[in-house]
Amino acid sequence: MLTKFSIGIILMCTATVLASCTGVGRHSEQGFTYKDLQIDTTSARTGQGSTIQFKGNPLPLSGRSIQVGETLRSVKLAQGDLSLIDVTETDGSVRLINVVPSLDTTVCEQQTHYLSEKNQGLDQQVTLITISVDTPFAQDRFAKEAEINNVKFLSDFRGGDFGKTHGLLLEGPHVLARAILVVDGQNVVQYLQVTPDLGHMPDMEKAFQVARSLVNKKG
Repeated sequence: MLTKFSIGIILMCTATVLASCTGVGRHSEQGFTYKDLQIDTTSARTGQGSTIQFKGNPLPLSGRSIQVGETLRSVKLAQGDLSLIDVTETDGSVRLINVVPSLDTTVCEQQTHYLSEKNQGLDQQVTLITISVDTPFAQDRFAKEAEINNVKFLSDFRGGDFGKTHGLLLEGPHVLARAILVVDGQNVVQYLQVTPDLGHMPDMEKAFQVARSLVNKKG
């Protein structure tokens, strides 16, 4: 008969094996290997009453809807040292906010690499942020293994407050919908795409284009 201690050890070992199988954050000698993933060019609605497709099944979103032209809402997220920061805190810079369900998946990994590596110098002009429900420790591990140092990682693990506040929380699996936002220096959402299918990439190039136009306009 298994004791509670034995069950705990088995679960820990299983989790370790699963984590090692993902290969997340690992590079080849030539760098990150991008896959030919499907890109969504349309956007789903946010908030209660909306759904996201996942493997052919609809997953309901929860929380209050947000749209382009509205102000980013105040919510505190955890940083790598577990300290909290308000997502609306800004030094007046344009922010490109990359929202992913979990960094331990192929699409989320590629989306975050794309943000970091394909922005063509935008990282020198705007703040790049990735938000997920992964713990700050998992985000820190991912960033180090992936050698990503130009993206700020913020964790919504404490209760999915960012997701709930912006209508991006998939309550059943308790993960965030896949989305990309461009927010100006006054915290106004200037671009928002939520992928209708959780397994598809957002149109990162379109988000880069909007962010670049805001920088040029500001300049």
